[in-house]
Amino acid sequence: MRIGFIGVGNIGLPMARQIMDAGYSMVVNDLRREAAGPLLDAGAEWADSAREVAESCGVVCTCLPGPPEMEQAALGSGGLVQGLEPGSVYLDHTTNSPELVKRVHREVVKRGAAMLDAPVSGGKEGAQTRDLTVLVGGDSETLERVRPVLDAMAKTVMHVGPIGSGCVGKLMHNCAIFSLEQAMVECLTLGVRAGVEPAVMVEVFQKAALGRNMGLHVRLPATLFRGDFDPRFALGVAYKDMSLAAKMAETHDVTMPVTEATQRAMAEAMERGWADRDSSIFLTLQEERAGAQVRV
Repeated sequence: MRIGFIGVGNIGLPMARQIMDAGYSMVVNDLRREAAGPLLDAGAEWADSAREVAESCGVVCTCLPGPPEMEQAALGSGGLVQGLEPGSVYLDHTTNSPELVKRVHREVVKRGAAMLDAPVSGGKEGAQTRDLTVLVGGDSETLERVRPVLDAMAKTVMHVGPIGSGCVGKLMHNCAIFSLEQAMVECLTLGVRAGVEPAVMVEVFQKAALGRNMGLHVRLPATLFRGDFDPRFALGVAYKDMSLAAKMAETHDVTMPVTEATQRAMAEAMERGWADRDSSIFLTLQEERAGAQVRV
């Protein structure tokens, strides 16, 4: 089977190389031909446009910086959708807009082809070692057809849901990471301002519950994800800790917007009379605002 790969940058290049190393022949395209040099040297063929890639391959992959680049590659002049043959499959590995994915999917289906959104987690390093997670949105039968190609580039392939769901999962995952990092650095900087050595503060975070990811793997599965708020660590005690931290921030003149928002949510939960319930109950306020519950 010939695989087409469009977008061979920092992540796309090693992903494409993993596919080639698994024994697939490959046709590549990029805005810069020189970016594909290592793949061409290894035996890949060059195509002058995304459409030419699609015309010559049963599976076409894109791994592009974002929605504008993917839209141009898929729907623009010389775009790959124009070259898709009936029965072929388009895999978009771009971290993309779910709405754009759905729009492109509609055009792909008109050609008698199939599409999956399949963003990856693991970065350049993961792509180089095949230590990637692929989050797939789309039809499960289509996924099984191309699973050998995805397995060639990634250790973990997850079916997240209908078309666009892979990007939803990836965007929410990244949003959580960046928000958590903001919260951690707020607390690390306050700890340093309060007199603790930076290396020691980092070690505290690494060796205590945060560094072991106890919240995601133990606490929330036992409480919020089950809707079980019998107290393990009472909200009243947690709010006391947050209040002490907020007082420290005031004393040392450290701005902590994530911490402040969390303390306000805890205070609202306290006003509802939940002080003796498990501290995770304050997170249900976000569920109320979102109109969605996280129950597993």
